[in-house]
Amino acid sequence: MNQWLLSGGVGFIGYHVAEALLARGDAVTIVDDFSDAPYPARYKRRNAEHLKAAFPHVSIVEGTVTDREHMNALVQGKSGVIHLAGLAGVRPSFTSPARYAEVNVQGTASLFEATMAVGIRNFVFASSSSVYGNSTPLPATEDAACTEPESPYAATKRAAELITKPLCAVRPDARCVALRFFTVYGARQRPEMAITLFMRAVLEGRPLTVFGDGGMRRDFTHVDDITRGVVASADAAHAGWSAYNLGSGAPVTLGELIAGIEQVAGKKAIIERAGKPAGDVDATYASIDKARRELDWEPRVKLIEGLVTVRDWVTAND
Repeated sequence: MNQWLLSGGVGFIGYHVAEALLARGDAVTIVDDFSDAPYPARYKRRNAEHLKAAFPHVSIVEGTVTDREHMNALVQGKSGVIHLAGLAGVRPSFTSPARYAEVNVQGTASLFEATMAVGIRNFVFASSSSVYGNSTPLPATEDAACTEPESPYAATKRAAELITKPLCAVRPDARCVALRFFTVYGARQRPEMAITLFMRAVLEGRPLTVFGDGGMRRDFTHVDDITRGVVASADAAHAGWSAYNLGSGAPVTLGELIAGIEQVAGKKAIIERAGKPAGDVDATYASIDKARRELDWEPRVKLIEGLVTVRDWVTAND
């Protein structure tokens, strides 16, 4: 039986990954700090309750990945680590850069060090499409330079990659996978993220704020596809350090997104315009050839299908 330590396992993506691993019979220990960053802890508590109800044998531990002593204890006896904990969000990283560096860089380094110290050779962690910035030619490929991050958040994700890569290189039997997620959405999404925020606003007849002219493009990727990618990388990635893009490979504009939300909500959006915030990139667009080739992974959920899952979740939950 696979025995996983899953950090951030009651967050948005973490919940779905935990559910997938538990459903196939793996043993999962979740560690999460249940903090209010970047969204209210009550959502994480609810996710934990739902996991416990469906899988009573799951172990859920409160703790932070920056606590080295605690991480050293939790990795004992595990066959692999999936590290999804971290501070997310471009805009808040401008006001708390030191905190982002502590959690996303130091936390990743500490957990990776603990993992290698006990002989675990399978480490998967959440990076981000934000590492590419505006200077990367699109569609972005994993071998792009990634030298001009547009935000402190992006810089911390790239720094975590740069720290783990040489550490993995000196352990020839180790597998370390950096997963560059592209604008993940779906049920249980963080409430301040655009799709959930927009869907709730349209359903309730409230105005939604659109930054810029609506031409900004995003490679929206459903959480079910992301979950399959995480599990595939944990199971099948080759030895050494690897980065993989997990995206839809089919970016849409914000205007097209809003049209899709209107379609599934059955209501017209009330739009208010605002200037583009600092740190936002103009477009994200993933080349997913490497994940197809090496992980046998392919995105399956079309945008309209995915938006239906968001509508259903929003209408059933506060």
